[in-house]
Amino acid sequence: MKRRQFSALATTAALGLGLHRGASAQGDTPITAADYTRMGTPVPVSTPPGTVDVVEFFSYACPHCFEFEPTLEAWLKRKAPEIRFRRSPVPFLQNFRNFQPMYFALESLGVVDGLQQKIFNAFHLEHQRLDKPDDIAAFVGKNGVDAKKFMAAFTSFGTSVKVSQANQLFQNSGVDGVPTIMIQGRFLTSPTIAKSETKTVAVVDYLVAQIRAGH
Repeated sequence: MKRRQFSALATTAALGLGLHRGASAQGDTPITAADYTRMGTPVPVSTPPGTVDVVEFFSYACPHCFEFEPTLEAWLKRKAPEIRFRRSPVPFLQNFRNFQPMYFALESLGVVDGLQQKIFNAFHLEHQRLDKPDDIAAFVGKNGVDAKKFMAAFTSFGTSVKVSQANQLFQNSGVDGVPTIMIQGRFLTSPTIAKSETKTVAVVDYLVAQIRAGH
């Protein structure tokens, strides 16, 4: 989702008219250069030898990210071990000033995997108010996370640093819409570019294999 598209699409999601998961799946359609973008200015990444960096730029407020999440989570369960995957919440769309530290606080507590889909569901399906830190703390508390520990992490210096780093990464990437996946700081793909959620993760696997082969 691009910044200028958010208002109209948020209204659509609120009316229950969001995209259908996997509706445009391409199956085994061959991957071509049209399914990804080579970045004009690569973003430097530091990974151990043989490891490929994969970043998802996302927002909890983005209906497209919500639609993509089940496909992404299924891929994460089977992704190649040499892939270092990380998420990066973006500095735009509704409530980003709380959603960014929310993500990194949950990450620091090691509970992102169990809560990622629940947060999307709470926002997009259940229309829960997650507008303020107290709202968020109450929500995570109801989902098995110590609310006091969460708030300590939410307001910590370490979380503030991670938010600043995420904003710098977003700026350096040139990404202007979410969800978008960056591979090794060299390539970008997304359900919009690849024309399918399932094909997006197939493109990631393809590019990772190409990078590991030295291409």
